[in-house]
Amino acid sequence: MTHTALVALSLVVLAGTAYAQQPGAAGAPGQPQQERQRREPDPRSMGGGDCRDNPYNCNDVANPLPQPNTVWLEEMTWIDVRDALKAGKTNVIVPTGGMEPNGVWLVTGKHNYVLHANCDAIARKMGNALCAPIVKFVPEGNIEPKSGHMTSPGTISAREETYQALLTDIAESLQAHGFKNIIFIGDSGGNQKGQQAVADKLTAKWGGKALALHIGEYYDYASVSKYMEGQGLKEGKSDGMHDDPIITLNMFIDDPKSVRYDERVKAGKATINGVDISNRAKNMELAKKIVEFRATKTIEAINKHIAAKSKPTSAAQQ
Repeated sequence: MTHTALVALSLVVLAGTAYAQQPGAAGAPGQPQQERQRREPDPRSMGGGDCRDNPYNCNDVANPLPQPNTVWLEEMTWIDVRDALKAGKTNVIVPTGGMEPNGVWLVTGKHNYVLHANCDAIARKMGNALCAPIVKFVPEGNIEPKSGHMTSPGTISAREETYQALLTDIAESLQAHGFKNIIFIGDSGGNQKGQQAVADKLTAKWGGKALALHIGEYYDYASVSKYMEGQGLKEGKSDGMHDDPIITLNMFIDDPKSVRYDERVKAGKATINGVDISNRAKNMELAKKIVEFRATKTIEAINKHIAAKSKPTSAAQQ
């Protein structure tokens, strides 16, 4: 054998040895048999694992724990969601909030705090609904050049096409898992157009298998203000900020820190538009009325929209 041939053979052997020692190489020392041999997917597998490795990864496994006292998907396990769907909770609310400036007292996540209180109340009152995670990134103005709320630090804006694409993917994911009514509620004006466009597109696409609904009636602060006037909450002169007593109290019931409550009381600044909010007990009483009114009004609208869009069942189908 020539010197050149010997060198070539040595290189081949060395290369083969190096490959065998790589973590992903078949037959590498110390690698589990399970990783060395690819298995076909098990159709029973769910939960992020393989049914063959642990029965808790099987689609028909019994829930080892009681159903949690929550309506939020992000606070549930996949088994909790599966069982909720089987129990008839086939309505899911997709709340859209935002990140924007709201005067000197309210945090930038204002709409998200409001929705955390309201979606929870709506879903619980419906009894057959859950809440998807709050969509916090919505159109707030042009990014470059800056416009609208984007002129203030802390604002995060999504382009309209990005926003609609996100809503579409969320809704189609939920529909794929068996939810029948995907319900959009938006707590900000800029959210409404995109919700309506996505709802119309998906309802047409699904052809009766499921509905996507935009509930514009949820975003009706004028009716809330009128109702609360009758409950003794009457505003005075405006402070000229992106803030008012209704929104403040709707946030307060979710988290008083979101309206800087303790700091304002201490500083003697616990007022908005002429309304004193320094009395914690009174705040809670009024806030509960706000949430209850908004939940009731929204559920009435949801039922109306479902009835209007659902195809009537013929006698032959009954």
